[in-house]
Amino acid sequence: MDNKNVNITPNLIKHFADYLRLELSLSDNSVEAYCHDVGLFLQYIEYQNLSSEIKEINQQTIENFFAYLYDLNIGATSQARILSGLKSFWRYLTQEEITETDPTVLISSPTLGRHLPEVLSYEEIQKMIDSIDLSQPNGHRNKAMIEVMYGCGLRVSELIGLQISDIYKSDGFLRIFGKGSKERLVPIGDSSLKILFQYIEGARVHITPKPKFTDIVFLNSRGTSLTRQMVFLIVKDLAEKNGITKTISPHTFRHSFATHLLEGGANLLAVQQMLGHASVSTTEIYTHISDELLRDTLTSYHPRFKNN
Repeated sequence: MDNKNVNITPNLIKHFADYLRLELSLSDNSVEAYCHDVGLFLQYIEYQNLSSEIKEINQQTIENFFAYLYDLNIGATSQARILSGLKSFWRYLTQEEITETDPTVLISSPTLGRHLPEVLSYEEIQKMIDSIDLSQPNGHRNKAMIEVMYGCGLRVSELIGLQISDIYKSDGFLRIFGKGSKERLVPIGDSSLKILFQYIEGARVHITPKPKFTDIVFLNSRGTSLTRQMVFLIVKDLAEKNGITKTISPHTFRHSFATHLLEGGANLLAVQQMLGHASVSTTEIYTHISDELLRDTLTSYHPRFKNN
């Protein structure tokens, strides 16, 4: 094969399956699982409108793929299995001299889901919110969603599961049920609360919820709750509309929430509680993001560093 123009295709995955079966003598179940994992990656790059040309795929592409899986609540065990499948695929590609580089080589299972995620600036978030067309049927809903995701640091699962009865309007708090159904109270600012109720008392009134979804805040046109994938699409569309080239997802607003709080001097334990992290060590990843931003600022603007 000409390694300059080889793309990941179903046919290449079929050749990979033959290699697993004939060269490595793997069982049919293992072959099917590995090929399924490579197929997932192919779906991802097609979904993101990325190049499937092997020479264009680098370590960042792989890391972004696992960030996407993480945002879809794919567990660490499943992520590790998928990584194993991708590593086997690139071993096959290098052995067959289809490529000389392996973008998976520096990615290890213990770090999955703990990469430094992309963070949006406050200006980028405000630009996205301001660009939402409120004359469209879902305009007020989408604006309220972004406001609540960023303003309260919610996981996408917490956002789509939020109930009207869990909004304590007069107290300025939301009752959130996080991982393992752990309950926490999260403050919500006056402006976010105002936008949220503009949707609840406005556009949402014109949707007839299905019986099981009468208390759910964010509804689709059929009267049921949104899916994680739908929220992802809404966020992706807003980013593209505003020329934001960062690889973002609904979880990016949660990362940005935490990073902006810590940059502003917020107490780490308070941020941990608002995020619903069981351990403060999980929250500490955001202090690394803040350190990185400070270092970039120093390098860019301090006269002692500019020309180094």
